[in-house]
Amino acid sequence: MINSSTRRALAFAAFSLPLLATAQNYSYGPRLEGFTYPHKLQQFDFTSQGVKLEMAYMDVAPTAHGQGDGKTAVLLHGKNFCGATWEATIKSLTGAGYRVVAPDQVGFCASSKPEHYQYSFQQLAANTDALLKHLGVRQSIMIGHSTGGMLATRYALMYPQATAKLVMVNPIGLEDWKALGVPPRSVDQWHERELNTTADGIRAYESKTYYGGKWKPEYERWVDMLAGLSNGPGKQVVAWNSALIYDMIYTQPVVYEFPLLKVPTVLLIGDADTTAIGADIAPPDVKAKIGNYKLLGKQAAKTIPDSRLVEFPGKGHAPQMEDPAMFHKALLEELNR
Repeated sequence: MINSSTRRALAFAAFSLPLLATAQNYSYGPRLEGFTYPHKLQQFDFTSQGVKLEMAYMDVAPTAHGQGDGKTAVLLHGKNFCGATWEATIKSLTGAGYRVVAPDQVGFCASSKPEHYQYSFQQLAANTDALLKHLGVRQSIMIGHSTGGMLATRYALMYPQATAKLVMVNPIGLEDWKALGVPPRSVDQWHERELNTTADGIRAYESKTYYGGKWKPEYERWVDMLAGLSNGPGKQVVAWNSALIYDMIYTQPVVYEFPLLKVPTVLLIGDADTTAIGADIAPPDVKAKIGNYKLLGKQAAKTIPDSRLVEFPGKGHAPQMEDPAMFHKALLEELNR
């Protein structure tokens, strides 16, 4: 594994490379060195669990006046995503007057990959809160996609006074896979699985689950991002952190605490989504009943006080990337309520 001093030396060294150089590169550093982000990356240094860590983030100022004047939106990425994948959403929000903060969580993308870390949504929420305090942000709109939706929920439960509104975009964790019969994987088993990540595997999964089987050339950049991170010189430490994170997702459901939310909440749901952790090893009868977002979105909306459900018929796990114009129109309308 690459040691901490080497990681520090490599960090942020190559983010200014032209976008053309990222096309089908399939090899980036352990902190995505060499991959181009849409805005300047900054670094938040802090100590957690006795370890000095760095959280990469984008802090993007509004580009125009609008409904978001004086407001901050925080974008929380999913498991197979990074802050960079919010590119179109950042453009839409800053164009409407919002300040946008988009971090890469510890263990992901351009942030630290510690060799030992006890991952929990509570810890990631605390890390996020420390970043926002560092930036002088007292209250924000939390927008979480996929695993980021689980994190945004935990943040809103822990810091309700700091959460003006909670927006969940196709969040996972709307059901408890373990309780529904999905068999467990050990961290070692997750690690072995993650070591076998390939671009072809990522592309096939994303095409089916994220985009309804319809592939566009612009999606290739995100395949390159994940495949390059997983197969670069930090392959071992990237896979190990990924395994620990999957274990966190599987073992720490938030669905039971939805009734405890005390902030206005919006669910933005592509109803063709079928995402479910462990579905690949679930028995057929279990697999048939999990990941049904046509049902899950409605169920979640019924249990969350002061919530609204907006469904996108026929859209998959990443509607903000599959149909940006449709998604951002709906997002801005909901934020303006």
